[in-house]
Amino acid sequence: MDAVTSPIARSDDGRSFLVVDATGSSLVAGSLVIISGGGERQLALVEERSETVPARLRGRLIGILGDAVIDTARSHAFEAGTVDEVDAATIDVLHATTGALLEVGRNLTEPGGPAKLLPKRFNRHTFWCGQSGSGKTYALGVVLEQLIAHTALPVVIFDPNSDFVRLGELNPGASGPTAEALAQRDIRVLRARGAGEAGLRARFLDMKLPSKAAVLRLDPVADRDEYNSLVHMQEIVRAGELDQLMPMLQAVQEGGERHPLAERIENLGVLDWEVWAGTDRAVTDVVAERPDATVLDLGGFSTPEQQLVVALSLLDDLWERREERRPVLLVIDEAHNLCSPKLDSPLAVAVRDRIVQIAAEGRKFGLWLLLSTQRPSKVHPGIISQCDNLALMKMTSPVDLEELGTYFGYAPVALLARSPWFRQGEALFAGGFVPTPSLVKVNARLTPEGGSDVGVPLR
Repeated sequence: MDAVTSPIARSDDGRSFLVVDATGSSLVAGSLVIISGGGERQLALVEERSETVPARLRGRLIGILGDAVIDTARSHAFEAGTVDEVDAATIDVLHATTGALLEVGRNLTEPGGPAKLLPKRFNRHTFWCGQSGSGKTYALGVVLEQLIAHTALPVVIFDPNSDFVRLGELNPGASGPTAEALAQRDIRVLRARGAGEAGLRARFLDMKLPSKAAVLRLDPVADRDEYNSLVHMQEIVRAGELDQLMPMLQAVQEGGERHPLAERIENLGVLDWEVWAGTDRAVTDVVAERPDATVLDLGGFSTPEQQLVVALSLLDDLWERREERRPVLLVIDEAHNLCSPKLDSPLAVAVRDRIVQIAAEGRKFGLWLLLSTQRPSKVHPGIISQCDNLALMKMTSPVDLEELGTYFGYAPVALLARSPWFRQGEALFAGGFVPTPSLVKVNARLTPEGGSDVGVPLR
């Protein structure tokens, strides 16, 4: 846009700006602009464009432009400033200044420009949301590839649908620095039906007492006798597995009768679960070695309770070790399976409550969450409210969009409102992990998607 015909902006508070007459301007919500006024040039983001007469633009000031840097800690008020579209060089400066290194796609508002995320800001919790068919899981894979390739942050993926089990492979023809880096990373896939080192297992007697009770559906008051037996078992058994409790329970029972706790274990059938480690390695042992990525293929267990056992075992262990302050990103795909406000079984509630605790208190210990789901209402509000990053894909429900606007005030309302018209693979990124709120078309994956949709057979 020619500076002579540029709209004129003003800022009264040095943080936001207003253009009263934007008639004829091509700028829309999400556009980056350069405002020259008060003797300095400032980078700004258009957050809203009204279609009233006269047309108005509103937005936020990002920082003062220098020769090769943007001072995002300073901005100032001005009475009249010319507004011009941003150029590619300024976007490069923005990325360099903020540390945006992870190229995940192309910017839809600035056509052809790269969209990059800040790796350092994954030290905040992230909420990833999009309805079925939006490309949510595929796009998440693009971001995970970048994180695994270009950071030293260990990633643990709770994968209920086997969507990420092929992260250690490359698509035919995949090339470039990211592909080369991925080929060198230690990516481990643990499967429910895997054997030996590849098995996804938990160790009952390493779990905390409340977690053991949740596995056995024991209430400390309603089931006080059995719960107390379990308490005393902690003093006797320090290593081993669940089946070792059975003869010990029989040994302490007088008169040769079956011990109630032994009967409970048998009635629940937990001894038959394939999740128990026995002499094999447990998931906690593998994650403690801090591979670059660990994919927990949860979907292969014969009962859903076993998925919860794995999750609870690992989350408890990470929380117990939190003072070590060893960073890890916990990616929970289909997060409603573990984080729903409507869960009711003792085991499911124990998992969710631990995630709520990590969301509220884990950040300072290096326990960071990335939660992916179809609707915000499916995830406990105590978790969503702690998220400082948002990735939103296609979402047509007005109720859901209103809820997202309530939780994520840093995402411009006008950009949230674009979500119903997103095409597959398009997303809004907002929050600390992106230089400015951005509409993005994600790149192609370098690794195969493990759980892609099944096509309709044709004659």
